[in-house]
Amino acid sequence: MPETVEIQPVETRTSSAAIIAGAVVVVLLFAVALFLIVDLRGRVKTLEAGADRQAAETKVIEDKLHLTNKNIEAGMEALGSKVGMTQEELGRRTNELRAQQERAAARLSAEQQATNQKVASVNSEVSGVKTDLGGAKSDIASTRSDLAATKAKLETAIGDLNVHSGLIAKSHDELEFLKHKGDRNYFEFTLKKKERSKLATITLELKKSDPKKSRFTFNILADDHTIEKKDRTLGEPLQFYTGRDKQLYEIVIFTVGKDEISGYLATPK
Repeated sequence: MPETVEIQPVETRTSSAAIIAGAVVVVLLFAVALFLIVDLRGRVKTLEAGADRQAAETKVIEDKLHLTNKNIEAGMEALGSKVGMTQEELGRRTNELRAQQERAAARLSAEQQATNQKVASVNSEVSGVKTDLGGAKSDIASTRSDLAATKAKLETAIGDLNVHSGLIAKSHDELEFLKHKGDRNYFEFTLKKKERSKLATITLELKKSDPKKSRFTFNILADDHTIEKKDRTLGEPLQFYTGRDKQLYEIVIFTVGKDEISGYLATPK
């Protein structure tokens, strides 16, 4: 019976993945903040223009009401003389018209005050967005610094077939950086003793591991052949050719534990 093939999931997620994900979120926040600032500035200009226009209209209305009040008084007196209206009735009617004028002026004043409050509120929102934008810029600078530090740790190496392998990762953080470069396909794995794990078009089988000396031996099953990588060390590019076109595959192990090893398989795009 063939042994059960099981791919062991990678349980751990390190800071680099969070940094890169954070960089993406920060960039999105930066774009949203910039959009909000432009939008809020437009709103401020619209509200301020409306406030100025309303103030001008209020002044015109007040002037008209003032002139109208004088005309009403003169007209009421003339009318009273024509229709025989008493002075008391003229005074009462005049007071009613004055009360209407005062209510209209009070309503216009309240609307003007509400508009001013809206303008002040929008200005406050703009200030808050500017503060958030400053924090986002700081986070972006920090993320760039972390990515630069990770990139500096990456090394080039010659594989066990004496073929130059380019950049290799010696930790999960460095592997995440290589994945985002997109130069090759990367498959991270944890391989346990006496278990076979299938990765891409190959199968891996751990024979032994020595955590104290950081050495290990495992078999690669590919193209109906078994390739043994015996007594190897951490960070060493283990290379082999496979497939119809004999493409170069590469395995790098960066942790050795009791009866298990962890690393990644790199394949051509």
